[in-house]
Amino acid sequence: MKAIITTLSLILFAVPAFAVDTTQTYNSGILVLLFVGFCALLIVAQLVPAVLTLFGMTKAVAQGTRKTASAKN
Repeated sequence: MKAIITTLSLILFAVPAFAVDTTQTYNSGILVLLFVGFCALLIVAQLVPAVLTLFGMTKAVAQGTRKTASAKN
């Protein structure tokens, strides 16, 4: 049984990966990369204020619950 598992694992590891060669499939120019990078920059630039606003709202809600809890005591 051990010999079968060893032989099977050697056969499976000896098979080369059938990955696609990217030099043949990807032939977009530098302008496409710049455009995608610019789009990513726009998304990140919009995420920063959104995250800061979310933290601010969470902080305000947490302070509000502390004030109401202390007012009840």
